[in-house]
Amino acid sequence: MNDLGPLSEREIEVMKLVALGKTNQQIARDLSISPNTVKVHLRNIFEKLGVQSRTEATMEAVRRGWVSVGEVAPVPADESADQDHLATAGEMANANSATLASATVSSPPKTVEPVPYRPPIARWQRVYMVAIGVLFLLALLAPIWWQNRSQAATVTPFSDVGQVQMAPAARPKVSRWIGRAPLPEPADRLALASDGSKLYTIGGETASGITDRVTIYDPRSNGWAAGASKPTPVANANAIWLRDRIYVPGGTTVDGMPTDAVEVYDPKTDTWEARAALPFPLAAYGSAGLNGRLHLFGGWDGTRYLADTLIYDPETDSWSVGMPMAEPRAFLAASSLQDHIYVVGGYDGQRELATVAAYDPAGEGTAAGPWSSRAPLSQPRGGLGLVALGQRLYAVGGGWTEPLAFNEQYDIKTGAWSRIETPAVGQWRNLALAALGNKLYAVGGWNGSYLGTNEEYQALLQQLLPLFTRGE
Repeated sequence: MNDLGPLSEREIEVMKLVALGKTNQQIARDLSISPNTVKVHLRNIFEKLGVQSRTEATMEAVRRGWVSVGEVAPVPADESADQDHLATAGEMANANSATLASATVSSPPKTVEPVPYRPPIARWQRVYMVAIGVLFLLALLAPIWWQNRSQAATVTPFSDVGQVQMAPAARPKVSRWIGRAPLPEPADRLALASDGSKLYTIGGETASGITDRVTIYDPRSNGWAAGASKPTPVANANAIWLRDRIYVPGGTTVDGMPTDAVEVYDPKTDTWEARAALPFPLAAYGSAGLNGRLHLFGGWDGTRYLADTLIYDPETDSWSVGMPMAEPRAFLAASSLQDHIYVVGGYDGQRELATVAAYDPAGEGTAAGPWSSRAPLSQPRGGLGLVALGQRLYAVGGGWTEPLAFNEQYDIKTGAWSRIETPAVGQWRNLALAALGNKLYAVGGWNGSYLGTNEEYQALLQQLLPLFTRGE
């Protein structure tokens, strides 16, 4: 016999079904293949076994032990020679069986063990297994769902509690920035003020929550000391130096809502006292002192972002309302320079802003009004710090929705912004910024986690010139 090679597993499957008397269509259905594919397999089987018909192929299958005589069925009469090339419609079952019997004398068939009977799975068992699988899946997903639900319920623009924390980006090498002694505890949303010789940080938010802590930094010793705790712990508040006192209006309290409390710190006596409350609860505002008065701009009242302007007079311990800004926003910054207060940037709940406006108190009540536009920031910034030093404004931080790549300075003479380097990239928001001498100090903030950084920037450079006396 011309055996051209062994049959593949698929060809053996086809051969067994041929021996069972199944047609090409039936074989195709059983093996989930097309009838044309069955014909191709039959052609290959006949060539490899050197046979010319289904009967001969069946005999060879019995001889090789692939099927037993008891399994063999009559060759189907409806398989034409055109379908399998060689099968004939006249072959009958008795001739097929007789020939097979003689073929098995020298090669007895292998005994096929009967398959044990397995009763079908009951419907209630299937339901039970599905229910167990669903419960198991829910048990796996429950912690993830609860974590996401908790974060969605707690994470707001006014708190970083619940934020996924990650390691801050590596500090780039930048000129004129120097790292000083860090905060005793990393924090953001803190208030910062300078009395001309020291820095005072007040409140803020830490990984433990909103704090009442007051810390005092002395650049001469590069060290921190503790001050008297603020009576009302707050975050998202500002500290404004005014008439030898530090004023801290409003802010968010431990319940996450803004307060109308105004508390004043006396550095000389290390004591706090209350002053006239705000007209309404307020947090995340911009603030600056000018002409002996305190000015607050925008912010959040617990329900909506505001465009309001509030003015405090320490002589009468009272608040009045000024002309509002053109658009509501929170997390903006303000600083006084010459006779104006510059109100810069902010966040409106959806995006950071590059808006810059100048406020002139003398314009209140006039037809022109107190507000005028200035050149916008080079990039939008929310949660930034702003201070005036010399003839320039310095805007530091941001990165809420726009990645932070640089800080910038505004020259009042040219009316233009220019870039300066930043020691934090990507994001550096809700930091505190103050000027001390010719330097800026940027403290705390958020850059993937609460920061304890205390960065010093040499804003103005002093050059000492030699003095010569006459005759030298």
